[in-house]
Amino acid sequence: MSAIIGAVFFLCLFLIFYVYAGYPILAACVGFFLPRPVRRNAAGEAPRVTILIPAYNEESGIQKTLENKLALDYPRERMEIVVVSDGSEDRTDEIVRGYADQGVKLLRQEPRGGKTKALNMALHNIRGEIVVFSDANSIYSTNALKMLVRNFADPDVGYVTGKMIYTNPDGSTIGDGCSAYMKYENWLRRLETRAGSVVGVDGGIDAVRKDLYKPMNPDHLPDFILPLRVVEQGYRVVYDPDALLKEPALNEEKDEHRMRVRVTLRALWALYDMRHLLSFRKYGLFALQLWSHKVLRYACFAFLLGAFVSNALLWNAHFLYKLCLVAQAAGYGGAALSPILEKRGIRVRILFFLRYFVLINFSAAAGAYRFLKGHKQVFWTPRKG
Repeated sequence: MSAIIGAVFFLCLFLIFYVYAGYPILAACVGFFLPRPVRRNAAGEAPRVTILIPAYNEESGIQKTLENKLALDYPRERMEIVVVSDGSEDRTDEIVRGYADQGVKLLRQEPRGGKTKALNMALHNIRGEIVVFSDANSIYSTNALKMLVRNFADPDVGYVTGKMIYTNPDGSTIGDGCSAYMKYENWLRRLETRAGSVVGVDGGIDAVRKDLYKPMNPDHLPDFILPLRVVEQGYRVVYDPDALLKEPALNEEKDEHRMRVRVTLRALWALYDMRHLLSFRKYGLFALQLWSHKVLRYACFAFLLGAFVSNALLWNAHFLYKLCLVAQAAGYGGAALSPILEKRGIRVRILFFLRYFVLINFSAAAGAYRFLKGHKQVFWTPRKG
């Protein structure tokens, strides 16, 4: 019996290591030995672009976002800005209409149908050959649009995502953890791009060839389903670190938890609906990436639980098991202690990261539970910085 429990323990440890370190090492090796560089073009005619901004009750930030988009370094006659108001009940529509004389177009979805349905509706009312997706609180660097679209000079590229940077400088637990997590994700996307295609993207600074856009179900997660459908059509999804997006991080743990649960739930439904992409026979390397970066990542909470429980059962088996269990308990204890210490003015950075690590895996567990119960989510409250 101890042998079986020991096998479970080491399997869980291996999977945790693989998800966060082994897979990036594998992606780096593939990219080193079989690189697939993106043939970017910094010059030439700028393609016609539509910036699509879905919004629901965004009166507090939509003006700043529109000013930012209008100031981008891109030929104005080749750029269209469209805001899709998803049944907004505040002053969002009024603010957007104030920019009509500058060419900003307002579309309204009534009644409220959710972000994905709003995007589907908007695609019939835009002119651009390249569609750029922006959140209502996304602030682009001046040259971000040029950096995004230059990748489409490569005929194999169908979808491009940029680099998200969290901007809050307050050093809050969730803010710091969020920032570190995004740095890790951006590093991994760089490795995946060199190997072939990126698996995860940032919905606030993405671009797709309009003719590759396929309408999605209202409960689909656009940032996940759309890139998968681009790969399904034989095109690459790539990451450009020079296309910069700034967004405020979430400072409240409950806000971050709700967002992570929602993303996990919708991503799991997306994986289920696109499960044919998990076939190694048909999709080879990308199937391996999808299993590694998404399926196993979302299942990591189970590996963490399995490692802890099996380790506890092996307490008397060997001194090394005692050390491992103490180390695990210390990690979880440190994560729990972090907010208490922070309230007393004691800031230990490593504890911030441990707490965020625990948070994202706990949220993944909650999202997985809702998925298994058959729940779906179409509507949600916008992120709060």
